[in-house]
Amino acid sequence: MRDISMERVNKTREDMLGVVKSATLTHEQKVANMANLADSLLEVLDVPEGLDELLNVGIDKQCICDLGEGHAPLRPRYIVPDYEKYLREGSKFLRIDPPKDLYEAINALLILYKNVPSVTNFPVYVGALDKLLDPYMKDVDDETALKLVKMFLIHMDRTILDSFSHANIGPEDTRAGRIIMKATAECSDAVPNITMKYDEDITSDEFALLGIETALTCAKPSFANHKMFVSELNEDYVIASCYNGLKYGGGSYTLCRLILGNIAKRSKNIEDFKKNQLPYVMDIQARYMDERVRFEVEESGFFENNFLAKEGLIHRDKFSAMFGLVGLADAVNILLEKEGYEGKRFGHDEDATKLGVEIMDIIKDFNDHHENKYCEATGNHFLLHAQVGLASDENVTPGTRIPIGEEPEEMVDHLKVLSHFHKYFPSGTGDIFPIDLTVHKNHEYLLDIIKGSFKNDLRYLSFYSSDSDVIRITGYLVKKSEIEKLERGENVMLDTTALGMGAKHNGHILERKVR
Repeated sequence: MRDISMERVNKTREDMLGVVKSATLTHEQKVANMANLADSLLEVLDVPEGLDELLNVGIDKQCICDLGEGHAPLRPRYIVPDYEKYLREGSKFLRIDPPKDLYEAINALLILYKNVPSVTNFPVYVGALDKLLDPYMKDVDDETALKLVKMFLIHMDRTILDSFSHANIGPEDTRAGRIIMKATAECSDAVPNITMKYDEDITSDEFALLGIETALTCAKPSFANHKMFVSELNEDYVIASCYNGLKYGGGSYTLCRLILGNIAKRSKNIEDFKKNQLPYVMDIQARYMDERVRFEVEESGFFENNFLAKEGLIHRDKFSAMFGLVGLADAVNILLEKEGYEGKRFGHDEDATKLGVEIMDIIKDFNDHHENKYCEATGNHFLLHAQVGLASDENVTPGTRIPIGEEPEEMVDHLKVLSHFHKYFPSGTGDIFPIDLTVHKNHEYLLDIIKGSFKNDLRYLSFYSSDSDVIRITGYLVKKSEIEKLERGENVMLDTTALGMGAKHNGHILERKVR
């Protein structure tokens, strides 16, 4: 364990006192913040030389970000339990017998949710809810089922106090899926996030249109290209947290991100970026991630001691790790400017798109050749991930998105640019489109967009009504009314509301082009 300077200890004490005295944090949020600050004092990892100057600097110079995971990882970042096994067999640790009806199934799931850890301290995946609940609905009428599902969703929203919590439905059309979407629209809460796995050959138009109608009411579900995910991760994939493709019964040990725009700032020109700066930073991030994974597997004791592993609800060999990035657009624009190309911008110029593809090919090639022995679930390689950003990010564009305020005039042109980049990210990428319902009253229009996009290598699309209270910030949901409460200095239940407020002020997310 490395020694910590007294300056850092004193700074952490000051930060802890600030948390204690905060007027806007709830008790639960204070406890979580205190734990994270305490964790920051531990230095147990054998980190690569050169990491400090890339990680522990201001956001204008930072090239690697560990996304607040702390310096002594006590559990994997994202955990995806096998909820079907749990309902089928119960849990000895939780003293839960296999449920026999819808009442018992919902109760059993809510109990397990309180015992699934993650980087947020809440479950980032709550299951394929339609498949989990549909078998138990045969003995209840639609009115009773709707009432129970609404209570289930409300309970989640009021106790899973973080909207990086994700449910899946589809691709099959089910009675439970329809009831879940109706309940979701009527509740219009931020938790849980929901993705519909969509496959034109499996998903009925009627079911998909119900999903679109629900999304334009409360910003969920989003739509995942089921064929694409299956081709990469097989049938046992889930969408968790923001839009992360992970293996069922596994998860992700860690997620770190490259900040490509700041790597471009370090570069003399495009050649220096490609040959020197980017490979240097990628190597350090990969070795840092290797060390985080090694500690979790070999030293933390999580997989030996946690009941989820002991009861077979998770399996260590179904875990991988996520090699993330942000700011592809920023890097492209900075590099083109350094080369003297005036007016060429990412999202608007073929040369900019070509450079973006070249950068992604370099990152993919690096990842394809870097091996980690504990990532067996994905061929001993990390999964590439287009990370959505942080509340503190300034002048950092999420993933491979086009910067807000610079979107192409026509949505089709926007989607054509994105189609070059979604294919690189099996563990998640996505784009968000606010929709003007006074213009697009025909929901078949959006279904055609989804069908055409998924045929052209787009992976994940999200829509919400421009006048909706529930909006998608980056990959998570927040209510605008809750952001306004926090801005007035009032308490709010979800800790992600603070992230949404930061994204509003720093990321200008309310200024997205309305389609």
